[in-house]
Amino acid sequence: MAIHSIDIELAPGRVITIETGKMAALAHGACTVQQGETIVFTAACSADPRPGLDFFPLQVDYREKFSAAGRIPGGYFKREGRPSEKEILTSRMTDRPCRPLFPEGYIDDVQIQSLLLSADGENDADVLSMLAASVVLTLSPMPFNGPIGALRVGRVNGEFVANPTHSEMAESDLDLVYAGLADKVIMIEGGGDEVSEEILRDALRFANEMVKKQIAAQLELALRAGKKKVEPKLHLPSEQVVAAVREASAGKLDAPCKISSKEERYAALGVVQEEVTAVVLAKVEGDADDLKTQIKTAFKAETEKTIRRHILDEQLRSDGRSVDQLRPLSAEVGLLPRTHGSGLFSRGETQVLVITTLGSDREVQSSDAITGGQDEKKFMLHYNFPNFSVGETGRIMGPGRREIGHGALAERSLERMMPKDYPYVVRCVSEVMASNGSTSMGSVCAASLALMDAGVPLKKAVAGISCGLVQDGERSILLTDILGSEDHYGDMDFKVSGTRDGITGFQLDLKIAGVSVDLLYDAMLRNKDARMKILDVMDMCIAVPRDELSPYAPRVHVMQIDTEKIGALIGPGGKVIRGITDKHDVQISVEDDGTVKIYANDKVKMDGAIRDVDSVTAEVKIGKIYRGEVKTVKDFGAFVEVLPGQDGLLHISEMADYRVSKVEDICNVGDMVTVKVIDVDDRGRIRLSRKEALADMEALTPES
Repeated sequence: MAIHSIDIELAPGRVITIETGKMAALAHGACTVQQGETIVFTAACSADPRPGLDFFPLQVDYREKFSAAGRIPGGYFKREGRPSEKEILTSRMTDRPCRPLFPEGYIDDVQIQSLLLSADGENDADVLSMLAASVVLTLSPMPFNGPIGALRVGRVNGEFVANPTHSEMAESDLDLVYAGLADKVIMIEGGGDEVSEEILRDALRFANEMVKKQIAAQLELALRAGKKKVEPKLHLPSEQVVAAVREASAGKLDAPCKISSKEERYAALGVVQEEVTAVVLAKVEGDADDLKTQIKTAFKAETEKTIRRHILDEQLRSDGRSVDQLRPLSAEVGLLPRTHGSGLFSRGETQVLVITTLGSDREVQSSDAITGGQDEKKFMLHYNFPNFSVGETGRIMGPGRREIGHGALAERSLERMMPKDYPYVVRCVSEVMASNGSTSMGSVCAASLALMDAGVPLKKAVAGISCGLVQDGERSILLTDILGSEDHYGDMDFKVSGTRDGITGFQLDLKIAGVSVDLLYDAMLRNKDARMKILDVMDMCIAVPRDELSPYAPRVHVMQIDTEKIGALIGPGGKVIRGITDKHDVQISVEDDGTVKIYANDKVKMDGAIRDVDSVTAEVKIGKIYRGEVKTVKDFGAFVEVLPGQDGLLHISEMADYRVSKVEDICNVGDMVTVKVIDVDDRGRIRLSRKEALADMEALTPES
């Protein structure tokens, strides 16, 4: 095979190299994408559709192998297991901008697989994987209406940076992942340090110029190495079925589509669908099962047209709201007596309960990092979407990719408002109680309430809302606070969360092939207005974090010790620190810089643990009086333990204010004596005086 490559210069010294033809000759499209020494390999294949499918089964799988960074995985099996959160999120970000660019009715099996082959620890592979997916689809025979460009945008010292390194991102107040066509945004994801809508708009415009370079390079590469596109077989209802469904449903959909209750609306539409199905089956000849599938698809299309027509022509929504109106809001905290914090947020029929739990450093979420060391998370938000939340039954299982993605969005939205150096590990669990539109944004609101209820000193309250879109040619209607049906039948789901002062998280999903930056900016302003109204309601419930923690939350005491004392506190094999934790029923964490955190459930246990840690780690101070045990007796004096493991010399001349003949006249081994530290030399040797200690104590005694 001929090898072809092309370079894309995003900025001086920042080059992406795309290469195809070297590996995976049997794949329908394959390439590597490289920036720095980070290399991602991606391949795509397609197959005939599986029987009975009525949707496009696109599968995207991104995997990071430890070998890419010259490491062997931890654990017993020494092999990578289930995908990590980062791998799942990257797979989702790759899927979302590619999916809308396949033609309607295309249901062939399509798989895109990406492997991280080399990781330099500075250049992130996620956006390279997104770009590589576009490359392989463009090179393949599949009917992909791309290519797209994809990149990350940071903002360092007020300047936008394309595909910043990890070091640059540490200084950035914006993390934007962008994918799009030329002058059309398809997908964005990310967060910011309360960035303004104008900054995010300008970042989108900056990204668009980089995307144009990437698209031009892919088109040039396709001319050299691309395969001929194959005319796809589209699985759409026949014209006869479409006409029959349209005729049978005429005049019957308007009323059901205007029912405000989700459950009642779906039930009414179900009745109409059954009637239409019976009429069409009696009228159109053909295989019954195949006809039912076609009727279902055509009926869905008629329902979609009806809902969209109401919005475009009448600006009328299913629940009777205006296009910029929020549903009724409510907020409540302190629902659950034994949890550390709880918040319940409702917006129309969407309802989310979030429970906050505080824990010690031992509860930190840690995982092996590809580039070495441990990735640690002290703030977590886990999102759950049970079947009952939509009034259905179904398979009960662990969190899927959608749940991971929604939880990550809510977590990212709140993370930047968490206090710095907070001594607790914090976990929020979002339980969706009812779903009719944007439960991820409901989770942001409920989590903000629950964190404040738990007494976590959140910098500012955070709220989120989603804006939808119905577009027909030049006509565009933005919809504030979309319903599930408006998400399903509409063109856009644009979630934005933040504080009163700026944006902290965002995510855009489209069902159409892109929207303009200006339209997205209008949606940001619409979301900002709604966010302020939501924050007003949340502030009426709880405006600032509680002063006191829940009585069931662990207390924490933070202290600093000399780093040379860490070994003494831990003890041989952990004996000393384990003895303190067992004795007082507490948890203790010790950091390399000498920070000691003690977690306890009550004051008595905390005080006892603090006292014992102090006794092991305290520094002997000149001039301080101690009560110590005599450990050794010599002719010239005695060695007294003033602190655990710290002995000082009590010379015979310092035992009394008179001449002492024998040490044993004053003390013996095991006796407790009161002594004063009179000197500590540069070698750490301690000199003690009983004489001065007694004199000081006598001077403090009131005269009789």
